[in-house]
Amino acid sequence: MWRNYLTVGLRSLLKSRTYAFINIVGLAIGLAACLMLLLYVRYERSYDSWLPNSGNVYQLQTFYRPGDSGEPLELQMSSYAAGIALQRDFPQVERRVYMLAGAPTVIRGGEAFNVEEGRMVDGPFFDIFRMPFVHGDPATALRENGTVVLSRSQANRIFGNVNPVGQTLSLDIRGTTIDHRVTGVVEDLPRNSHMRFNMLVRFDPAAYFSESPNFMTEFGWQTGWVYVQLRPGTDPETIHAQMPAWERRNIPDETVGDTTVNQGDDQDYRLVNVADVHLGRAQEGSMTPGNDRRSILTFAIIAALILGMAIVNFTNLATARASQRAREVALRKVLGASRRQLVVQFLSESTILVTISMLLGLALVELLLPALSAFLDADLQLTYFGAGGILLPMLGLVLVVGAVGGLYPAFYLSRYQPAQVLKANKSSAEPAGSGRLRSALVVAQFAVSIGLIICTVVVYAQTVFARSVDPGFRRDGLIQLEYIGARKLADQREAIVREVGRIPGVTSVSRTGIGISTPNTVTTGVPMPGRPEPLEMGSYPVEARFFETMGVELIAGRTFDPNRPGDEATVDPEDQEGSTRALVARGLNVVINELAARRLGFSNPRDAVGRQFRASIYDSSEYGVTPITVIGVVEDSRFRTVHSSIEPIIFRYSRGSLAWMVVRYQDANPTEVRDRIQQVWRRFANDVPFEANFSEDIVAELYEAEAARAQTFAGFALLAVVVACLGLFGLAAFTAERRTKEIGIRKVFGARSRDIVRLLAWQFSKPVIVANLIAWPVAWWVMRDWLNNFDARIDLGPTPFVLAGALALAIAIGTIAGHALKVARANPIHALRYE
Repeated sequence: MWRNYLTVGLRSLLKSRTYAFINIVGLAIGLAACLMLLLYVRYERSYDSWLPNSGNVYQLQTFYRPGDSGEPLELQMSSYAAGIALQRDFPQVERRVYMLAGAPTVIRGGEAFNVEEGRMVDGPFFDIFRMPFVHGDPATALRENGTVVLSRSQANRIFGNVNPVGQTLSLDIRGTTIDHRVTGVVEDLPRNSHMRFNMLVRFDPAAYFSESPNFMTEFGWQTGWVYVQLRPGTDPETIHAQMPAWERRNIPDETVGDTTVNQGDDQDYRLVNVADVHLGRAQEGSMTPGNDRRSILTFAIIAALILGMAIVNFTNLATARASQRAREVALRKVLGASRRQLVVQFLSESTILVTISMLLGLALVELLLPALSAFLDADLQLTYFGAGGILLPMLGLVLVVGAVGGLYPAFYLSRYQPAQVLKANKSSAEPAGSGRLRSALVVAQFAVSIGLIICTVVVYAQTVFARSVDPGFRRDGLIQLEYIGARKLADQREAIVREVGRIPGVTSVSRTGIGISTPNTVTTGVPMPGRPEPLEMGSYPVEARFFETMGVELIAGRTFDPNRPGDEATVDPEDQEGSTRALVARGLNVVINELAARRLGFSNPRDAVGRQFRASIYDSSEYGVTPITVIGVVEDSRFRTVHSSIEPIIFRYSRGSLAWMVVRYQDANPTEVRDRIQQVWRRFANDVPFEANFSEDIVAELYEAEAARAQTFAGFALLAVVVACLGLFGLAAFTAERRTKEIGIRKVFGARSRDIVRLLAWQFSKPVIVANLIAWPVAWWVMRDWLNNFDARIDLGPTPFVLAGALALAIAIGTIAGHALKVARANPIHALRYE
């Protein structure tokens, strides 16, 4: 019997090759797209779940609540003091480790190079993170200060393919070269980890920050990550419930001018499991670019929609094609076939189709998954067996889709009465209501397609806007260098700046404490009358030519003048305390940006020039607040991504240890300019790494992961449209065939070919118009909510909606045009004789 079902099913497919091709290919594309998207969703949700004991390991995160004029800041970082206090006050905390966001420079062969993603740690790192070791003992690897653990790839890069345990590695730590002992080599971290490191250095925070002792005690120094291991069975919510009281006990009050403030007033702390960090709320100060649950949910929804559209196609064409088999069903019943046998036959044929589609879909996934993995910089893997295998879900999906596609025609066709069908000589019969069902399904398909087109256009436009939005400075012709603030360059900095400025093509050079996507965020409190809390503003030192070099426009007043001693705000490194007290007593001349002027209460930036206020530029508990005089106002600059709000900034003129150098050039060959800068650098600082990046490259890297996800979204949206068009093509063929006699009669009575084409085009245009009415409000609501995540965003105007609607209509008409023209041009004699 089953052999007969299989034979009949295969013969039916061979008899209707177009129907079979459309059904199989459309469903295969839908299954492949759904499977790849779900693999990506599963990968994004698998971050750090591979770590042993990951259920008990948490990251301490800092959440800054916005004030009246501030913006929320959600940091994965926490202060060193917060980690110490947490372990001391909560017995549930079994272990704690602090990881500093930075690493010393490696000195090898007389040259210096920076290890990408190197970190410094304080605490039992490998007792908390139980990672597989290639060489060494994890129990003792980082027990002592002055020890180093390398990743496998970094160990091979430095020492070659030998065991480096016991070898010496010279590291430049704050200007001093110190030998460290390599005590272990760990396997490279998998990509699905929120952590990144190639080198771990055990350090003593007290010695490292000896010149900044407040680092050890203040809760406002978020320069690293705190991880804790809780005792088994601990509920972190019990700790969260005690956090407000814990903050009051540990965070002392500070006096800013006449105002008493507490750093805990605008801070909240939360323990987040390491498996939830990648998709968590806090994404600022992360080691790797994170994602959010909303994006992952979006991809899961798209996967379900594409699969749903493929199933709709399958069901539509199955019901349409099955209605052509009325005479076959009647004859089978006459020959003794029961209704149950007919139902099983139709379900078997449907399952055969789905099985073929599934095999073709899996072949597509095997071919395309490596390219998708590389594009998304992910490690997507397709496994059939085991805990993460897809074999059982795949078999279940085959049975479900086969049943969905076969149940409707099976139960309706099996109800036909043989006498009525054979007496009327019907070769086909339309089940009651099936036409309305198909129309509803077509509307649903195109509503989804139109919605995805709208979302694709908006996402693409926002991605392009994010990369091209005016940042408030001239982004072209700019190179940014790191490590100019290295202690070893204390005596060479001025010479380097001077020599770089003499390079042909270089027009301006400046050192700065803030640059394009620099990781530092330094804020200062400004006491304001009538406000219980100080106004938080960014505070950054820059050299006099910073605004000229960056191309930041002066709006009012003037910028810094090196010839005016009152503009100078450099702290003498030989007498930090004395020079700082002198600066606080004298006061500072500063330049502020437009937003800072507005926050200070000046609607017109020119009104701010010459005004005075006070700010805690330096440690207010030790030095008090500093008198500030505004000498100039510059336009707002966006140094971070469009996700972050523009910062109100106070700039002060300093020639101290500024961490970055920016170079403005005007040359036809930017690479040659960079090479010349490198030659100057090597001449003065061969033992300091050279790291110079074009500003356009920095910005492109900022949005690289986001752009890849946007393009992936667009690609799968296009697949959804293709699936919808395949279904529409099949339905158009079925409709044209079904209405052959009607069209022949219309032509006999004088209908022209264009009338026939217009008739069929209008029939298939109506569902698209209805689909627009459904898709537009849904897409508007979804995209408005998505765009609200950006500080700078495009306007959600009518263009994407009209464009998507027109495109969908054009696609629909183009899809059925071939059938319409073929039928319209047919000889009516053949049409009237076709039965």
